[in-house]
Amino acid sequence: MKNYKIFFLLLFITTFSFSQNTDRVFKSIKQTANGFNINVNDGLYIVTFLNSKIIETSFIPAGEQQIKESHAVVLKPSEVDITPVISANESNFFSKGISVLVKHKPFQIIYKYNDEVVISEKAGYFKSEHQPMDLVRGNIVADKTDKIEFNLTSDEVLYGAGSRALGMNRRGNRLPLYNRAQYGYETHAELMNFTIPLVISSKKYMLHFDNAPIGYLDLDSKKDNTLTYETISGRKTYQVIVGDSWLELVDNYTDLTGKQPLPARWTLGNFSSRFGYHSQEETEVTIAKFKEEKIPVDAVILDLYWFGKELQGTMGNLEVYKDSFPDMKGMISGLKDKGVKTVLITEPFILSTSKKWDEAVAKKVLATDSIGNPAKYDFYFGNTGIVDIYKKEGKEWFWNIYKELINLGAKGLWGDLGEPEVLPSWVNFQDKKADEIHNIYGHDWARLIFEGYQKDFSNERPFILMRAGYSGSQRFGMIPWSGDVNRTWGGLQSQPEISLQMGMQGLGYMHSDLGGFAGANLNDNLYIRWLQYGVFQPIFRPHAQEDVASEPVFRSDRAKKLTKKAIELRYKLLPYNYNVAFENNQKGTPLMRPIFFEEDDKRLMTNSSTYLWGKDFLITPILKDSVASKEIYFPNTANWFNFYTDEKVIGGQTKSVELDEATIPTYVRGGAFIPMAKLVQTTDAYKGDVLEVHYYLDASVKESKRTFYNDNGLLSNAFEKGAYEILEFESKLTKRCLEFEMKAAFGENWNLEQKEITLVLHNINWNPKKIKVDGKRKRILSEKNTLTIPLNWNPKKELKVKILLK
Repeated sequence: MKNYKIFFLLLFITTFSFSQNTDRVFKSIKQTANGFNINVNDGLYIVTFLNSKIIETSFIPAGEQQIKESHAVVLKPSEVDITPVISANESNFFSKGISVLVKHKPFQIIYKYNDEVVISEKAGYFKSEHQPMDLVRGNIVADKTDKIEFNLTSDEVLYGAGSRALGMNRRGNRLPLYNRAQYGYETHAELMNFTIPLVISSKKYMLHFDNAPIGYLDLDSKKDNTLTYETISGRKTYQVIVGDSWLELVDNYTDLTGKQPLPARWTLGNFSSRFGYHSQEETEVTIAKFKEEKIPVDAVILDLYWFGKELQGTMGNLEVYKDSFPDMKGMISGLKDKGVKTVLITEPFILSTSKKWDEAVAKKVLATDSIGNPAKYDFYFGNTGIVDIYKKEGKEWFWNIYKELINLGAKGLWGDLGEPEVLPSWVNFQDKKADEIHNIYGHDWARLIFEGYQKDFSNERPFILMRAGYSGSQRFGMIPWSGDVNRTWGGLQSQPEISLQMGMQGLGYMHSDLGGFAGANLNDNLYIRWLQYGVFQPIFRPHAQEDVASEPVFRSDRAKKLTKKAIELRYKLLPYNYNVAFENNQKGTPLMRPIFFEEDDKRLMTNSSTYLWGKDFLITPILKDSVASKEIYFPNTANWFNFYTDEKVIGGQTKSVELDEATIPTYVRGGAFIPMAKLVQTTDAYKGDVLEVHYYLDASVKESKRTFYNDNGLLSNAFEKGAYEILEFESKLTKRCLEFEMKAAFGENWNLEQKEITLVLHNINWNPKKIKVDGKRKRILSEKNTLTIPLNWNPKKELKVKILLK
């Protein structure tokens, strides 16, 4: 039951506080249904328990109204038992999870979890006068900015702040919050396409500043243990999120900001992509080449040339350029018959030279200048306006164009330049200035498309590729990528860090242009290693400027052979990868997980060179040229088996591993089940009823269980609609035998089919005395430390396999 006792305390404080603003005076405190309010001399604090692990604090200055709208938060407050304990000097509000201590004099707000301080305000919100906001696009001078400071402990490692190339520990940086592309970056990029106002601490808490306008995050740049958020305007609201584990922390944060919808299975396949295919003929020839070489492919992405012959002057046409693509509908249909889906690029910029300019002006869909005319300015592609997606007319106009593309047969939509690439401060949107919506334009653009699908194509899973977004963009199905990375080893080296960081921030599908994007660098070693890393990152999409081919079919014989092998492995791992995607959908769990998620050791907190792919793969990409061996740390939570050789490595040690040009170091957790599929050339041919299930026997693992999710790979919300199955594999090891049980759970709208399971047991260095399947003896011999058992399984019943060891 909620405690509805109301406590009211009136105190007058006259002495200065050295913990917070020296002129902030506590006056009174009052419990509310979900939290409490604090009256101070210059405003009101509203503190709300969203649940026992998430608390929200808003400050409303005297004379101002509360801004209730959040672009990030979707979680509604749930019922939380709150116990207040109030004295003359302080007020405590306890829950089963997070608690809040309010010191009256000197005034201060402190957040605790498990009786320990998580974070505390150092200086509550205050005005800072005449602060230049140099956001790498010229100085933006605000007469006053809003700031808030928090106390840090000296040993905290800090993550977050969006997509940056800074090293895993971002402490010590003052980071602009202004989405901006950085062309050709390598190992260092302080400002990129996703600048998210979220800080994650090695103490397992998150601090999310729930405000969209531009600003800064200062992660202790002055080395005085201070975290500072600064903004030009907007909400003075933040949330503190805690968790007992890293996985729970991310789960809680994605409860706050929304879970990622499960993408279509084909999204996990191989993409044919470049900047760009100039014609229908070039597109069809490229896909024919994939088919000829028997390299699996599931999608082709058309860059700018689908709507114009030239790069400049045509953006905003948003209709097929028939000179180059005379039969786009027929082409898309023909590719679809081959199992290849078409993805089309779009941008929010409508050039004054484009075919849609007059229509956009007449229908009033563009952002405006100070006197209400369409705002026009120049950038690389020409003289432009930008769609006002915050205006009803702009939103409907843009979605109607997307409807036409989807009806043409497009299965994916690419939103490019959505930072937005260029957006002067003087541009006006529906009821906001450019700098107030700059960081959320890509976020709300993705929302427009996602909500359009929900309304008009409700059974389809959208594929929305975007390079800019905000807190919570994952809930719109956004598939983000890391921008125009340089085609160099330095460019590759920053990619694991970026994906790991963004996965912790809810955007689990952050990935890179495999092979690198910028520059005419033809380096087969780099290309091979980048695509081998791509097998174990969320989206497999080679993409580059056309000076050097991004597609493996046009590379050297050696590069083609080795990358084909990598792509084939990607397809064989589809059942495992699809389950990893489902875990992300259900719990927000990143697909790529930092190694410290596995072993919570301070020494691992800055490690991005080795990571987990899902729960059971330990991956170390090769990020430098001509490397013969690699030092790898193996977490002490398991023993690890080389995926290619079955060599066992005892966990808790650093080991030098000899490298092979055909693979990157890939290890599997002892006791894991890894489901694999037969190789297909497109996911259209995928069969979830024919599986190889690899089990890695480890004598230290007495019991093990894994579940694997499956559906038809296309239907939106298939799990919620009961159109799914979950296969469960369980092992039990005793002195006398090794037993397996296979079970299935399924939704009411799923038709179970007979399964052909090949159970492959690794690390079997003896001939088993006897094998029984459902009590019936089978004669099977082990070979090369493996034991292969073919099984026919009716998943309506449990299937048991018993292997007698003695």
